[in-house]
Amino acid sequence: MVYSTVSTTTSMPLPMAKDILLFFSLTILVSIFLLSTHFMIKWSRENKKRRKMNLPPGMSLGLPFLGETLAYLKPHKATSIGHFMDHRIKRYGKIYSSNLFGEPTIVSADAGLNRFVLQNEGRWFECSYPKSIGGILGKWSMLVLVGEMHQEMRMISLNFLSAARLRTSLLPEVERQTKLVLRSWQVESPFSAQEEAKKFTFNLMAKNIMSMDQEEAETEKLRLEYITFMKGVVSAPLNFPGTSYHKALKSRSAILKVIERKMDERLRRSYCKGMEERIEEDDLLGWALRQSNFSKEQILDLLLSLLFAGHETSSMALSLAIFFLEGCPEAVEELREEHLRVARQQEKRGQCHLSWEDYKQMEFTQCVINETLRLGNVVRFLHRKVIKDVQYKGIDIPSGWKILPVLAAVHLDPSLYEDPQQFNPWRWQSRSHLGATTPNFMPYGGGPRLCAGFELAKLEIAVFLHHLVLSYRWELAEPDEAIAYPFVDFRKGLPIKVYNIT
Repeated sequence: MVYSTVSTTTSMPLPMAKDILLFFSLTILVSIFLLSTHFMIKWSRENKKRRKMNLPPGMSLGLPFLGETLAYLKPHKATSIGHFMDHRIKRYGKIYSSNLFGEPTIVSADAGLNRFVLQNEGRWFECSYPKSIGGILGKWSMLVLVGEMHQEMRMISLNFLSAARLRTSLLPEVERQTKLVLRSWQVESPFSAQEEAKKFTFNLMAKNIMSMDQEEAETEKLRLEYITFMKGVVSAPLNFPGTSYHKALKSRSAILKVIERKMDERLRRSYCKGMEERIEEDDLLGWALRQSNFSKEQILDLLLSLLFAGHETSSMALSLAIFFLEGCPEAVEELREEHLRVARQQEKRGQCHLSWEDYKQMEFTQCVINETLRLGNVVRFLHRKVIKDVQYKGIDIPSGWKILPVLAAVHLDPSLYEDPQQFNPWRWQSRSHLGATTPNFMPYGGGPRLCAGFELAKLEIAVFLHHLVLSYRWELAEPDEAIAYPFVDFRKGLPIKVYNIT
């Protein structure tokens, strides 16, 4: 009787089930209709607006959602602009229109327009990365923030990475981490130079952000979580179990728990010593706790975004330098001569550590760094949104559209750089201040959003190359090449062999 009662009370009459099924079917159909109508109206308005304005030439806006995004993001050699860009520049010129990332977009391979966009951040343009990036890095990430909050966080970063700190604190730590990595290499045994570069920059950032030492088990655990996290940043934003994006969100939580625990420990120690006691650790976490009124969530996102920015781009730039130099023995020889001179100066002073004056003597090294960044293009393009209608040389740039300043297209422009696909660090010797005043060279962006850590990035590469060329000669263990996905990566991880220099 009990089972009979349960069955009677939980079963549903067939007509009622059909009604519910019909209701849900109609709801789905109406939703699809309304959504399609919304996009069709939006598409129609954009086409109408487009006909009234002097927009750049290009393809039609295409269908909603993807447009030409997949073709634009198709992998290609990092030392090229890819078929999509090459074809459209030849057909339409350096400024053209398209439909990318689900929005009408102006794509710029024009150096003047790119500078105009970057210099007018907050006036006519603002940062506008896909929402999936914000979901991974956090809503308080410096990469996605705009306005005053971005300025405040950037100021904290700039103060922490000041010239004085670069000289006194960061230079010795960069050299220490460099020596740790190079001493671990096995002579004549293949290994991934890209992986070693990532270990170097991650350990350096972990030390400077949270005073975590390479020897700590927690540091290595955090690095492994970060690898999973990074795979999600560059993946499709599909948030269900098994996807890279879903795994990255879990890794994000794990990384933030480590940072939060470090933060709570410091606040607890400070409270126990007395509220007047300062946070003692000289790292970015301590700096943010002392120098800002940010909430815990804001500090967590700030540190995570700087760990991302300071690790990923620097490690790839260093990997590219190793790759390009391996194919240019003349540059390696000139580098070695420069760093031998620096080493002899150290001997005369009776020192075994690099000084700031030594770093400033590395002029050809800076040429190598500039050429690596120009040819390799770690940051290939930027996401911006037009917030006010504006004209540039007679071209209408409408409010609400995206605009993509493509830095790689400028750096590989044959009208600006002779033999642009050729690795030629000597080209920078004739340019004033080694490219600092070259308006067509923007590897770190520009304007109010100029990368806060670009001086640290150059210091890392220079110090690493100093010890590398004095300790080893190297060769590719097997052929490899850098590919833009659009993020830059080596197909095989850049396998190399090293040999001692006597």
